[in-house]
Formats: sequence, structure tokens, C-alpha cells
Amino acid sequence: MSADQSPRQGPLPPGGSSKRVPAGVTGILLGGLGVHKFILGYSSEGAVMLVVTIVGFFFFGIGPLVMWIIGFIEGVIYLTKSEATFNETYVQRKRGWF
Repeated sequence: MSADQSPRQGPLPPGGSSKRVPAGVTGILLGGLGVHKFILGYSSEGAVMLVVTIVGFFFFGIGPLVMWIIGFIEGVIYLTKSEATFNETYVQRKRGWF
């Protein structure tokens, strides 16, 4: 079996499930900054999270807290999904939120 195959699902698309762990870990650690969204290629969603966090710090709003919670939850979701489910949901169907 080659390095680009999973024992359960065959060949993986380029950049597919190999992003599951980095996206999950950065979602947990840097969730409010949207880094996990950029890793998955969701630039618009990542920019929204980053802007809400930065602007929220200047206006002392609840935005940064909400973004950090969302990032943490998404990180946990990414890490608890199987590789096949993660690949189908976030790589093939391009689901941007939760």
C-alpha cells in the first residue's frame, strides 16, 4: 500500500485528510484567529473569524470570546471525526462551518 492510501478507504485526494490533525489542533489552540479555516482552504471563513476577533478586542465586545469558542468546538469536531467522514464533509462538500 502506498503512502497516499488509507487502509480503509483507498486513495486520498491531494491535501485531503492529511489536514485533519493540523486543523483540529490549531482550532483548539488558535481558534479565534481562524488559522484552522485557512489550513482547510476556507479563506473567507478564516478572514471573518480573524476580523471579528481583532475588531472585538478594540471595542471590548463579545465577538472574540464567541470566535474562540467556535474555533475550539470546530477543532474538537475535526479531531473526533473519522478520516473518511472528515474528507467527505470538509474536503469534498466544502462545509465551512461546524
